[in-house]
Parts: sequence; structure tokens; C-alpha cells
Amino acid sequence: MTGQMLIEPAELAAGGDQVVFDCRFSLADPAAGRAQYRAGHVPGAHYLDLERDLSGPVARHGGRHPLPAPAAFAATLAACGVGPDTPVVAYDDSRFAFAARLWWLMRSLGYRPPRLLNGGYRAYLAAGGQVQTALPAPEPLPPAPAGNFRGACDIHALGAAQAAGALLVDAREPRRYQGLEEPIDPLAGHIPGAINRPWQALSGEDGRLLDAAGQRAYWGDALDAAELVVYCGSGVTACVNLFSLALLGRGDATLYAGSWSDWCSHLDPPEA
Repeated sequence: MTGQMLIEPAELAAGGDQVVFDCRFSLADPAAGRAQYRAGHVPGAHYLDLERDLSGPVARHGGRHPLPAPAAFAATLAACGVGPDTPVVAYDDSRFAFAARLWWLMRSLGYRPPRLLNGGYRAYLAAGGQVQTALPAPEPLPPAPAGNFRGACDIHALGAAQAAGALLVDAREPRRYQGLEEPIDPLAGHIPGAINRPWQALSGEDGRLLDAAGQRAYWGDALDAAELVVYCGSGVTACVNLFSLALLGRGDATLYAGSWSDWCSHLDPPEA
């Protein structure tokens, strides 16, 4: 399963018949990822922007990074030559934070899920990978018919799932989960009943995913829950947790797509 979901830097550096997506992004500086891409990227890689390509328009509810419209997302993929069965590789330089969002979106919409680059762009460079600054010439396809994203829930379905006994997992940093700090959203804390499994702890400082034993230790008894729902701040980094769960055979876990930022939007005014 690992070889079907991850790709090692040396294999990517060797090339192959696949479409590559650069998903580098910075929440603190939304223009930084595209600037990094233009300064150098994996040869042939197309750039996907978290806010322009991997998210939809922000509204009162739905969180800071709502899911894109399925048809618009399918058109974005098609413009880069990606159809439902196209082999795809995705990478970032943030310990899977943004590449995993693409993985989840494609998988959820019924596409062949991309393999994620283990260790990210820095590991690719360390493996001797070549760098390109020229923009690739896309080979567009007609957009595939788009259904709906599967495996996601809104706040109402979340409540029903929790009432039925689902285990809710908060993927944010411990200090945000504990309500000790909240740098982005208007309310600190976590959704009642949620346990904390920080997404960063699934990889080492080198950006490589923990091995299977390390991931099982990270999840502990949560792996045995009958139903799992994962959220983060806006439905992005929770996808790292969902990627790990799928690797461990729990591909049935659900994403609360709007996550904490959507939860806060339903409290008017926000409550402590």
C-alpha cells in the first residue's frame, strides 16, 4: 500500500510517465508558494494554489478553505492533462500539508489518487533531482463529468455522526486544541468530544512520513473506532491525518470539510 500512495525522491528524480503537481503554499504568505515554484520546480510540474485551485469561494459558513466546486476542480485537472485514471504525483515542502489536500480531493471525487512525495521538495533536491524554471506546456483534456465529493460532512452531519458514536479527531497543534492560543480563528478551543492527533507528528523533521509502526503508535486505540471524523482549522491539514489513516487501512474516515473555522461561524456571537 505504501508504494501505491508514496513516491520516494529518487524515483521521482528518475522521471516517469505521470503528471506532477507542485502544491507548495504558505498560509502566512499566500504568494510564496507560486514564487517558489517559479524559482524552481520538478521538471514538468504544474502549480496548484491552495486558495485558487484547491478551495472554493469563502462564504459566511463553510470555513476558510471550502471545498472547490467539483466541476471547477475537474476542469482544473483537465487543463493540466489529468483525467480520472491519470497517474499523478504531488509534492509540497510542508510535511504533506498541501499535497495531501490534493490527494483527498482527487480521491474523494473518484480520481486515481496521486502519490505524495516522501520528504517533499527538499528531499527531491537532496536526491539529486533536476530543477526547472520554465513553465510546462499543458496537454489539456476534456473535463471529466464531476459528481460530488465523497467522505466529507458538514456541521449537521457531524452532529449526527457524533450522536451515533463517531470519534472526532482534531488535527491541529496541541496549544490550539487546548485553547491556549488561536492565531487565526475567532474562538479558541476544540469541538466537544474531540481527541487531539496533531498532523505534524505524523512526519519527522526531515518531512518523511513515519513508518507503519510509528503511525499505528500515533493513532493508538483510535484506529479501532467504528467511525472516525477528522478536522483541523479549515479542512486542509486534516488531510494529512486522513492520508495516514488510508495507509493503515482506514480509508473510510470522514473529513469535516469546514472544520474549526466553520464551527466558529455557527456561533453568533462566538461563545467562550
